[in-house]
Amino acid sequence: MNFLEWMTVLGTLLLILALASAYLRWLPVTTSVIYLGFGLLISQMGVGLWQVDFFAVTPWLEHLTEVAVLVSLFFSGLKLRLRFRDPAWVGAALLTGPVMLVSILGVCLCCRYLFGLDWGVSLLIGALLAPTDPVLASLVQVNHARDCDRVRYGLTGEAGLNDGMAFPFVVLALLVIEHDRLTADWLGQWTLHRLLWAIPAGLLLGFFLGRVVGRLAIYLRARHADTAMSPNDFLALALIALSYAGAEMIGAWGFLSTFAAGVGLRRAEVDSSGRSPVPAEELTLHSVPRASGEAAPIDGQRIAEPKIAAGVLIGDILTFGNLLERSLEVLLVTLLGVLLPAHWDSRALWLGLALFCVIRPLGVRLLMPASVVSAEQRRLIGWFGIRGIGSLYYLAYALTHGLHDPATTEVVGLTLSVVALSILVHGLSTQPLLERYERRNGPSLPECAKPRE
Repeated sequence: MNFLEWMTVLGTLLLILALASAYLRWLPVTTSVIYLGFGLLISQMGVGLWQVDFFAVTPWLEHLTEVAVLVSLFFSGLKLRLRFRDPAWVGAALLTGPVMLVSILGVCLCCRYLFGLDWGVSLLIGALLAPTDPVLASLVQVNHARDCDRVRYGLTGEAGLNDGMAFPFVVLALLVIEHDRLTADWLGQWTLHRLLWAIPAGLLLGFFLGRVVGRLAIYLRARHADTAMSPNDFLALALIALSYAGAEMIGAWGFLSTFAAGVGLRRAEVDSSGRSPVPAEELTLHSVPRASGEAAPIDGQRIAEPKIAAGVLIGDILTFGNLLERSLEVLLVTLLGVLLPAHWDSRALWLGLALFCVIRPLGVRLLMPASVVSAEQRRLIGWFGIRGIGSLYYLAYALTHGLHDPATTEVVGLTLSVVALSILVHGLSTQPLLERYERRNGPSLPECAKPRE
């Protein structure tokens, strides 16, 4: 399919989604399932508009998925407003660390003993499927900056952090495949560089950059009473680019840095609001009510207040981020549907069953204490381990950084198939489970927000 045909197909899909949005909201499935189905429809399994395999698109798909993950990580960080000592952050840390390691180990053992794959390849598949997805998991993420529901907050923090935390283990697996065994020389270097340095350095750099740039932007807008339509989306893109590039230049993990930049920008908003429990964007929404009930634009006097300037800034960026994330999701999940028929591996049914129903739920049950989440929340978190675009990026990265035949066919097939299964089973179950959870516990309410530190 040439570029013109691809644009026609993509435009048709977007038009259908735009016109049928009122009907799609009533469907008991997530929109990612619809995108995946549309991709299958135009693939060689359907009408045959596009026939391509993963190896043909790897060079440009690596960068496209990289951009999609970076964008989603930044905006995931921007949504998290609770103070760092809040127990909700403990849940996110446990999911990112111990639970993710259990997932890697469990998938690795399945690939080794169920499918007979080499240890290096098995470890690589475990690392590729380790990160949960910040793009596709929007329904189970926090709804607003005052949302402190432990399920939503933990899953949002996990999706933001473990896309970077899984990277060292992808590199470790590639080193195992290259050297065919563990040796003290390169293993020690991997530990010092990829773990002890790259993780904290990326987090600290990103957080510092986001907080400093955010406070500067808020100060300048308030200082000059700037009521014009400032390019706040440019600020978001600048922070994404600079945090990622800066981290990579110093040998740190750029994904973690970009997530931390979003968190840092949110802390700048908290600082400007005097650590108020009410997010600044809720004070503005770009208008204030007149006595007549009509909306009046924010004037220079109001925007001179730092919290109002911060509210306009954050509100604009969140709106822009939502649009950007949804656009990238449509493109990449549709592409996954197109690629799937050429790489489907039936063994993914068993691997997906083990990962979704045994490995992750067991890891969450064993490692998430009752002091952090309730038993019902633990069950939901154990199920909502949605895999997606992060795994596609790592897969493309592996193919361009040392993964060669004969392992490539199995790695590509199992990874793409498990990701597609995750989109399907989680897409079908997310809305019913969340509705049941909120009926029993009530939706996350603004009153649960606490003063920030």
